[in-house]
Amino acid sequence: MDLTSALQRLASYRAKQSRASADIVKDGELVLRKAGLTKLGDEEWAFLEQLALAALDTGKLDVADDITDGYAIQACLERLAAKFPESPRVDVLQGIRMEATESSETVIRYYNTLLEADESNIAAWKRKISVLKSSGDIKTAVQELSTLLDTFYTDVEGWLELGSIYSSCNQYTSALQCLSHAMILAPQNAFYILEAAETAYSAADIPLALKFYLRVVEMLDEPPTSGTTPSRPEGPTLRAWYGVKLCARDLLTSTPTASQSESQTTPPSEKHLRLLDELSTERILAAYSPSSSKAGEGPPLGRETVVKWLENTSSTS
Repeated sequence: MDLTSALQRLASYRAKQSRASADIVKDGELVLRKAGLTKLGDEEWAFLEQLALAALDTGKLDVADDITDGYAIQACLERLAAKFPESPRVDVLQGIRMEATESSETVIRYYNTLLEADESNIAAWKRKISVLKSSGDIKTAVQELSTLLDTFYTDVEGWLELGSIYSSCNQYTSALQCLSHAMILAPQNAFYILEAAETAYSAADIPLALKFYLRVVEMLDEPPTSGTTPSRPEGPTLRAWYGVKLCARDLLTSTPTASQSESQTTPPSEKHLRLLDELSTERILAAYSPSSSKAGEGPPLGRETVVKWLENTSSTS
């Protein structure tokens, strides 16, 4: 492998914040074997951090700790600590290294020490919460994450993580409250709205779920212009149309009132529900239409199963 190409790939991974850990370790070891650190200049430190994280991610602790291999290069973490003494970023990196070998109690004590020195060290706080969660102490993890969000309200990832924890405990109402904060902070992110829709559906708040699914469709599924055919839904758009279909079916068969929605969301009229049911069927079939396949490939994989499922759901509506 060429050293220059490896350096370019590693720089690209850093710029894109890519987590291609196995490839990073492979290219990073090449850089070390060919004494490529001398060609990095100030980028040496970003490279060492990148390689240490990737090595820990793939379980190659020998790479993270002792990259000598006959080339007199000190360990990644030692070089970083020597260059940036008392750096919160390097301290957290040391903590991540400890997570691989030390007990959760030891690691939590380490992060507590960092937080006592600097309570605004959000990276250390998040790592502590991660350790609490992975060790099964969900109650304390929720308490810590709630306190963190009281201090750093605009941390969208924190709200999503708290919502995920609540969902894993089947506390969907609390999860929806967390997702509502994420949607306030990032109203143009359709993925957050889709997650809220699926959470509302799990919570049996079908009118609210339908409202969110339709919002995702509105954001992602562009209507055809004059003289053009509708686009083929895929990815999150297709997931949203499946959600619309399920919600329309449920509302048509059970006809709940707004009082049966915990959020007090008023469901559409029966006429509109039937129109939504027809439209969602049409859009789902469009995703599996023969015209979406390449020539000679036949119908898209799974089309027969989808058609059968749609027929069954329609027969119960």
